[in-house]
Amino acid sequence: MAEEAVAKKPSSWRILGRALNNRKTGFMLLFGFASGLPFALFLGTLYAWLTEAEVDLETMGVFSLIGLAYAFQFLWSPLIDKVDIPGFRKLGKRKQWIVPAQLILGAILVTMSLLDPRSALGMFSLLAGIGAFASATQDIAINAWRIDVADEEATLDILSTIYQMGYRLSSLVGGALGLVIAARIGWPQTYALMGVILLAIGFVGLWAPDSGMRTAAEQDAYDETLAELNRAGEIAPGVRAKALAVVAALWAGAIGVVLVFMVQSLTSAPEDRPNPTDFTLNFGPWIIVATVVLPALVAGWLAGQKRKGVNVLAEDLDGRSGFVVDHLYRALLLPLVEFVGRLGWSLVLIMAVVLTYRICDAIWGTFAYPFYLGELQYTNDQVAFASKFFGVGAIVLGLALGGWMLTVIGRMATLLIGGILAALTNLLYADMAVGGLRMEAVSNAIGLTNLVAGAGADPKLAKLMVTIGGENLAIGIAGAAYIAWLSSIVSKQYAAVQYALLSSLTLLIGTIGRGALGEMIEDRGFYDVFILTTWIGLGAVVLVVLEWWRQKRMGRDAGVVAPEAGQPVPAE
Repeated sequence: MAEEAVAKKPSSWRILGRALNNRKTGFMLLFGFASGLPFALFLGTLYAWLTEAEVDLETMGVFSLIGLAYAFQFLWSPLIDKVDIPGFRKLGKRKQWIVPAQLILGAILVTMSLLDPRSALGMFSLLAGIGAFASATQDIAINAWRIDVADEEATLDILSTIYQMGYRLSSLVGGALGLVIAARIGWPQTYALMGVILLAIGFVGLWAPDSGMRTAAEQDAYDETLAELNRAGEIAPGVRAKALAVVAALWAGAIGVVLVFMVQSLTSAPEDRPNPTDFTLNFGPWIIVATVVLPALVAGWLAGQKRKGVNVLAEDLDGRSGFVVDHLYRALLLPLVEFVGRLGWSLVLIMAVVLTYRICDAIWGTFAYPFYLGELQYTNDQVAFASKFFGVGAIVLGLALGGWMLTVIGRMATLLIGGILAALTNLLYADMAVGGLRMEAVSNAIGLTNLVAGAGADPKLAKLMVTIGGENLAIGIAGAAYIAWLSSIVSKQYAAVQYALLSSLTLLIGTIGRGALGEMIEDRGFYDVFILTTWIGLGAVVLVVLEWWRQKRMGRDAGVVAPEAGQPVPAE
């Protein structure tokens, strides 16, 4: 019987084939593309347009503010989880946010194409800011959609990999290809074309499946959750209200700080504008403390009080303890209470993995061009080809390989291998920093040097291609596993809030660490920096091993999708 069971078990290739033929993967590719395209257009290509329009650097610095929408998207993530948009709610819980955001983004890009950045800079910057906000909102909803619709066929691992493929391809279209198109037809026409693409994706998205969580049954489940707050054994209403007031004050304060900074930047003269980098370095850590660390401690305290039977209801309440307070508590605090209550002290280990696993490439990205152009003396065209075209291809190949590994060896094994490879590829750059003799030997051995020289390019481009290709291949494998793992540890019931918090931490910690890394580059040079980032990456590998051990100890299969809150983990 055991042999028959093994014989009937589908191969990894068949599992992968079924997943790729599922309509959800097709929409995931579209949504991933729609998620990455605005980011490339608002925080990358836009600066090339502004430069061509002769907008001064001080004014361009203000446009970096729109990146805050992505860094602090978790601040409004509870809205996406719990609020319906009138007129769109029939589309589904997630699509009611995804489709309008895509249509708004498309309309904004088309409108921007009709404006002159020099004569209408105020309206131009306002549209870019609104677009970044809509883009970040779309990202929250798309990540939650991916977690919601995952099933045994279109698994969370495969959907996460396909999402990143779409995202990376859009960065190529909106970045390098956007520059090529603009050189031929002009920037207004290029942005109009990109806007039409997003409008088309928004229209096609109307037919995407959704979690269907706005049905009567799900509404009943939502009402049941509210009713449970007033049953015996739950935290007393007065204690909940005080905890909610603390968390709400912390989040409101953080939002207020960000808004004040943005208003000052947009309304002040260039010489009086606050520095965006200084703001992120000085206020970013405190915003993390106020919006993540302290609320998590409050949530942990509430979960502990409930377990101990302290500050809880002795008997059921006849009516609601407070309609508004109950809804706010469920939107703001309950996702954290569920998260901390489910994971306990394991959350410390999970947060450590989140803060370290992708920190190498998150920090390094800012200094890539200074390294390529300044330190190694490559030309703009050489760097564009190696990093944008060849490099993106290597990432997509890495993602494909990572997706295949997820189906064959499982999530945690892929996460571990990806982490090791991503850490060790920093040594490739360390070699380039001291002459690149080893990278040159590799490019010679595989025949890439002769191929590049035969195409009429500088032979030294080959070793840069080998270096970037090796790193991006590793990043693709690590990225596929990391997003799948990150998605697996959140609850479907609170996916938008929990995932937005974790993903924002990944982005913010990289942003905060760049200042110190820049100083180290100035003082010690690039070689020592790459050795340091290698050790940081290997430290993350150790944490992944501990996380894998934790999951095994808890009896969890590393390839299982995270359950609904309070439900047992289903077997694959």
